[in-house]
Amino acid sequence: MSKSRTAGHSLVELLLALAISLLPVLSGLMILFYQHDKKLEETARISVNEAIYSVDLALDRIHASASAALMLAGATCESAEPQLLDQIAKAPHLRSLALTVDGSTYCNTLKTPFPPDHMFPDAQSQFRLALDPPATPNAVLLAYQLTEQNLGVIATSYGMLLRNELRAFQTGLTLLLEFGDLYIWTDGDSRDPARPSQDEFFSEGVSTKYGYTVKAGYAAGYSARETRQTMKQLFPSLALVGIITGSITYWGLFRQRNQRVRSAASQG
Repeated sequence: MSKSRTAGHSLVELLLALAISLLPVLSGLMILFYQHDKKLEETARISVNEAIYSVDLALDRIHASASAALMLAGATCESAEPQLLDQIAKAPHLRSLALTVDGSTYCNTLKTPFPPDHMFPDAQSQFRLALDPPATPNAVLLAYQLTEQNLGVIATSYGMLLRNELRAFQTGLTLLLEFGDLYIWTDGDSRDPARPSQDEFFSEGVSTKYGYTVKAGYAAGYSARETRQTMKQLFPSLALVGIITGSITYWGLFRQRNQRVRSAASQG
């Protein structure tokens, strides 16, 4: 066999071994990308449901406090106020309680000239966000209204209650709560110049109990950054598998060629 022909066979074998060595690397990367995207998509979807469950529990506590205070509605403020203050002292999730008649506040645990009933446009409203309320400028309040006939109670809590619930999700996911036209998230609210980015793997859900909306998504570029980080960790292993595969393939082809050469020489 001529040297040029032998060199040609060697080159073909080398290229074939190289191509085969790339197969586990490329297939591994494809599986990596697919699993990574599916994981982010599933995390966003599951986090929405878990956030609704978690926030519902927090709002349940406010509802329970308001229900207890509603029994005092209609009583004189002089007799009801000590019991309302006692409730506030025992419930760290509460900021204030106020009793109303015909939608107007007549007894409030906070002695301010700004009654909380102005936060609600009608008696049917339940939970609402209040931004920069006159009594507490620069704050975010969560207000809840519970009514029975012409009597009612308004319970307020700080927005930190909601932010703490959202901070429990340490997954790189941006979670946002919408109450009507206003929203709140861990690092801001509707007063921000722009909403936080939730461009990637966006998911949302609505609380069937209280009607607020949870929106979840990853910031633009998050998936690419996570993919690069994962590739840095796994690529050396994939490359090693490729090198081993290519080496074994090339060695097998090399042995077959030598066997053919020896067989041809013995027959000649």
